[in-house]
Amino acid sequence: MSGDSCLPRRGTQAGRTSPPPPLVPPTTKTCSYRGAVGLGNKYVRLNVGGNLFYTTLPVLNKQHSMLEAMFSGKTEVFTDKQGWILIDRSGKHFGSILCYLRDGTVALPKGRQAVQELLAEAKYYFVQGLVDLCQNSLQGNKEQPLCVIPVVTSRKEEERLIQCSAKPLVKLVYNRSNNKYSYTSNSDDNLLKNIELFDRLSLSFNGRVLFMKDVIGDEICCWSFYGQRRKLAEVCCTSIFYATEKKQTKVEFPEARIYEETLNALLYETTPLPDNPLLEATYRRYNHCGSHSEEEEGPGGGERVRRIHVKRYSTYDDRPLGH
Repeated sequence: MSGDSCLPRRGTQAGRTSPPPPLVPPTTKTCSYRGAVGLGNKYVRLNVGGNLFYTTLPVLNKQHSMLEAMFSGKTEVFTDKQGWILIDRSGKHFGSILCYLRDGTVALPKGRQAVQELLAEAKYYFVQGLVDLCQNSLQGNKEQPLCVIPVVTSRKEEERLIQCSAKPLVKLVYNRSNNKYSYTSNSDDNLLKNIELFDRLSLSFNGRVLFMKDVIGDEICCWSFYGQRRKLAEVCCTSIFYATEKKQTKVEFPEARIYEETLNALLYETTPLPDNPLLEATYRRYNHCGSHSEEEEGPGGGERVRRIHVKRYSTYDDRPLGH
């Protein structure tokens, strides 16, 4: 073994290798704004989280904020090779920050979450006026659900809702699992169509009518309409018939009838009773093919409830042609 082989190699110690060279930082520099860009420059170029903005020094120095401290020479800023001032922050709401600095006010974004995001940015830049504006908006405009649909789980709960509601009420009974395996091929589709119509009506008339769902009734699909705390009409969407010696349950979708009864319920929207001739007009009988309506007295007598049922066929041959 040669003598020089026992000597440590250059840049190492015995048994140890030299540490790797330090990482090279990005091509940016830290300097004062006045030193980096002359005072005569009219516009300031900002790169906020990858979003580029142009503004002026008077705007940035208009209010006491972190931006005013950055661009008055009090603190140092980062710039890239092209002279863009780098701010490591999301640029999503920075335009609103600049608008507030220019005008002293700004139109807040729509939605509670967007206002909360702008509030966080305003706090970061210490723009106190914008902080107050966002906080007042969040406190005064708490978002309410567009439409609340109670789901009835007991008869007592249903009676309480009917008696306490000052608005007309529309109830949909749907029991998807009731006689599930005796459905016809299109029953599921019609049941979904009834539910979708309920959703559309509730969105259209949610301020005028109370809509509720009932999952405890005996029917598979049935609509009930109430006005001034009494039942006005009922549309049963279930029919039973016999085909090939087998009992089958069918769900119908009488869309026009359901929509008409909902509009009739609006007659009871106000506290005073509507005109009697108008009320009498809503009690007319319907004689459409495949369905029939009947009037029955309410529990106390004297009150009439219009019930519309799909005709129930006793045998396969009793059905009219085309059905």
